[in-house]
Parts: sequence; structure tokens; C-alpha cells
Amino acid sequence: MPTSPKDITLAILAGGEGSRMGQPKSLLRINGRPILQLLLQQFNWPGPTLLITSPGKENPPGVDLFTNQAVDPVALQGPLRGIHTALQNSTTEITIITTVDMPGIGTDQLVWIIDTLDVHRGISGVLLSRKIDSAIQIEPFPCAFDKSSLPLIENRLARNERSVQRLANDLSVSAIPAPDQWPKNVWTNLNSPEDLLRWSSDRDGE
Repeated sequence: MPTSPKDITLAILAGGEGSRMGQPKSLLRINGRPILQLLLQQFNWPGPTLLITSPGKENPPGVDLFTNQAVDPVALQGPLRGIHTALQNSTTEITIITTVDMPGIGTDQLVWIIDTLDVHRGISGVLLSRKIDSAIQIEPFPCAFDKSSLPLIENRLARNERSVQRLANDLSVSAIPAPDQWPKNVWTNLNSPEDLLRWSSDRDGE
């Protein structure tokens, strides 16, 4: 039977420093509204929701809308640590993971990843790839993993190998080409105040 989204945890990573942004990204607001609130409304996820934060950045605006919050045990170890924390604290076998600074991702993309994981039975994780010019780029988010991938991630963290993309080198993780018809803004990252202003302005025009 296909896996239903209600049986999958949606985790949002929101523990970064936001050094280029000038503030933690979990505190961002788009047109006056907390970004975490907007994301949850956008996803309208039927299953459990899990917010991943880091020490000192707990309880950002919108945290009360999540089913649970989990805090990385160690700060400043990047998104792979966040994935590990999400899988450890997820109440479901499969966890789909995105980040607070990618507001172009919608439910369609998340459900497509779940369906892809269903098709590729026997793998423990799905990353996405896309063609940029003539090169293939592996995108770290959004992604999905089941709990069987925890030892792989733990081993990489123990070796201080923190690249999410390089998980695709493991036979148990597949990098699947994302559909060409997805809108380009799916891959938007809010890394600077200029990025935030541009995204907010675009939303004003909708």
C-alpha cells in the first residue's frame, strides 16, 4: 500500500545561525507574519510536524503550531546534524525534511518525494538532483529518510563528514531527478536580507 502523508513526520530544520541574513532564520517574517507559521499553513501537513532548532534558538515564533520541537544536542554542526535529530525524535518510520529558508517548497513536492520513496522500496533515503547548465547538482533539501538511515548518518557525523549531498554516495540513498516542470522558485534559498525582501515583494504581487 502507498505510504500516506498522515503516517509521515514533516520536519523543518530551523537551527541555523543565519550569519548572512543578520539573524536566525527561524525569526524571519514575511510581510509581518512568522515564516514558520506561513510554512505550516502552506504545507497543511496531515501527519505529525517536528521543528528542529539548536541550543539557544529554541521556541521561535510559530513553535506552538508544531506537534513537537526537538533541539540539536550540539550546536553549529550543520544540517546533517539536524537530519539526525529529526530522525531520532520522529514518531514515524519515515520523515520528510525541509528547511525554514526554502519557502518555495509546497505540498506537491513533498508528496512527490514520498511517492518516489514508495516506488524505490529497499532504499533508506531520497535526495533530489537537477540539471543546471550541463552539470547535475544534488540538492540536500527537501529529502526523506527512514529510521534505518540513522547508523549511516551517525557514522558520518562521527567522522566529521557533514555533507548532506554526499549521502547519495551510499547505496542505500538515491538521488532522484526532480521533475522538470517544478517551478524554479522551489529551489529559492533565503540567505540574505535582499533575498527576503525580494521574496516578500513577490508575494505582495500575488
